[in-house]
Amino acid sequence: MTTSTVTAPPSDAAPRKDAAADPARARLRRRLARWGFVAPAVLFMLLFFGYPLVRNVVMSFQHYTPKTFFTGEAPFNGADNWSSVFQDALFGKALWHTLVFTAGSLLGQFCIGLALAVFFNRRFPLNGVLRSLILLPWLVPMVVSGIVWRRILDQDTGVLNTFLDTLGLGGHTPWLTSPGMALLSVILVNIWIGIPFNMVILYGGLQEIPKELYEAASLDGASAWRAFRSVTLPMLKPVITVVLVLGFMSTVKILDLILALTDGGPADATQTLGTLTYQNSFVELDFGAGAVVGNVLILISAVFAVFYLRANRTEGK
Repeated sequence: MTTSTVTAPPSDAAPRKDAAADPARARLRRRLARWGFVAPAVLFMLLFFGYPLVRNVVMSFQHYTPKTFFTGEAPFNGADNWSSVFQDALFGKALWHTLVFTAGSLLGQFCIGLALAVFFNRRFPLNGVLRSLILLPWLVPMVVSGIVWRRILDQDTGVLNTFLDTLGLGGHTPWLTSPGMALLSVILVNIWIGIPFNMVILYGGLQEIPKELYEAASLDGASAWRAFRSVTLPMLKPVITVVLVLGFMSTVKILDLILALTDGGPADATQTLGTLTYQNSFVELDFGAGAVVGNVLILISAVFAVFYLRANRTEGK
């Protein structure tokens, strides 16, 4: 006689429980994985950006001297550093020079860079070679550029004055030694340095504009200038925003170029917030005052960044 064994169907209570737990576990793993990727960047930002920023703010409210490095004592003095910096007439001059230097540099770099980008957007012999040569000022360290231009702009032995004297246009212009000419000369040198960056970024943006748009504008009878205003500029707007923001962030804090050219002179005619921070901290050894000026620079950059983000958000809507 054969005996048949009937196997009872397995209970599905446990699988249902595991199935309900698996999605929760998977979500937890995904969340931990995301934080695992983000954590190194957050830690890096806190250590190398957050901590120095907080220390700079704290230092601006302390009597911080060279003695502090040995004793560790930096007593708080309230807002004394801030009031002494704001009451100093040199701070007002440095702030104005920073605004003029930044605005003049950005305007010159952008306009010339855009003109060169449009020029090189056409095909012609040696296009690539000439674009490569224009990149050279951008590749040279800024201190080296400053030293070279200081020799070029020297009033007595400079190449520029010698060349102007040869042409009979007067060769004794005090480019870097006159309070009325020094800031303009520094702006022109900084424009020369920044043109390649603007040209490269804007040239890349021009390459992304569809050619069909220009063909349609030509069929509508648009002139070259009308096509530039109605097609090129609107399509290039996001790239222009990036160029101006990056240019502002790098220009507003420039220090090495001005130190190499004029060292903030003559008669503080080229003193900016960047050079004033250096002078207070490392020349006069008043680290509290230097921290105050540095915080003002950070505040200016933060305000500019907020306006930039708000403008982008408005455009996105």
